[in-house]
Formats: sequence, structure tokens, C-alpha cells
Amino acid sequence: MHSAPPVTYPMGRSHFQGFALLGLWSAGVAVLVLWWWAAQHVDWRLWVMLTAVLTVGLAIGLGWKNSPAGQLRWDGQDWCWESRGYQSGTPARHLAVALDLQRSLLLRLENHDHATLWLWASRSAMPERWLDLRRAVHSRRRRSAPAGTTVPSDILASAVVVADFSAEPPRRTGP
Repeated sequence: MHSAPPVTYPMGRSHFQGFALLGLWSAGVAVLVLWWWAAQHVDWRLWVMLTAVLTVGLAIGLGWKNSPAGQLRWDGQDWCWESRGYQSGTPARHLAVALDLQRSLLLRLENHDHATLWLWASRSAMPERWLDLRRAVHSRRRRSAPAGTTVPSDILASAVVVADFSAEPPRRTGP
């Protein structure tokens, strides 16, 4: 099995994420407006809802504006996150695809301290390397044997024996 090629890909604010959050927030605003319109009189519950919707909108805007930006690097063995705060790079313990929308990926990156970073990757950031990134995030991590470890000869011999057999069924020559 071949490993995915090394790739470095820029990560930053996702327009897909921004539009999805804006759509959800707009749905909350629509519910508030309909409630306000249908209410016989304005009471404290509407004011609490208005405060909640505005607070959520502010949190969404600040969260999207402060999305992590940097580069995700795959060297063929390990993932590494590079950003302003981690210029030399932070090796990752685990990377998982949380959502794959073909043109956007939501990735969950966990470092050795078990801190989680959620990253959005977008095809538009670097279209020429998009397929390399997709291959890397979906490939299995190649495990290398520890130094000084050898493969037993009986396993190697069985691999050779299995490789000597044809995958095609034997042909019949007679009636």
C-alpha cells in the first residue's frame, strides 16, 4: 500500500462555514420576528430572546473572524500544524475527517496534549493541491517498525508462497 504524497495546505476562514452559520442565525432571527409579530403584547420573554439572538450573532461573528489560520502539513508519516503561534510547527497526534463535502472538509486535529483544533479546508484555497490533501486525510497512516525490529522469516516465506499463486482459476484442457 502506498502512502499519500506529502502536502502542505493553507487553512483559514471558510466561506462555507460562514454562510452556514449566517443561515442558522438568520433562522433564529426569523423565529424571533414571527414571535414578535404574533405576540399580543411584548413581555420579558421576547426581550430575553432578542438578547440571546444578538449575543449568539456576536459570538458567531467573532468566532468566524478568529478562525485558526495557518498551514497543515503532511510529510508522509505525520501531520503538523503551522501558524503564527506555532511557527516551527506542532506535531499532531491524530487527524480525523469530521465532514467531507467534496469541496470543503471539516478536520479535527488533536495534538499530543489532547487539545483539539477544528479546521476548515476549502478547495478554493489551493485547487492544484486539493486532491493531494484529500488523499492524505483519507489515507491510513503508515506504521513503521521500531528500530531493530525484524520480520520473522516464516512470515516472509508465506508472503512469497502466496504471491507465487495466480489469482485466476486453473484452465481445463480436456473434455
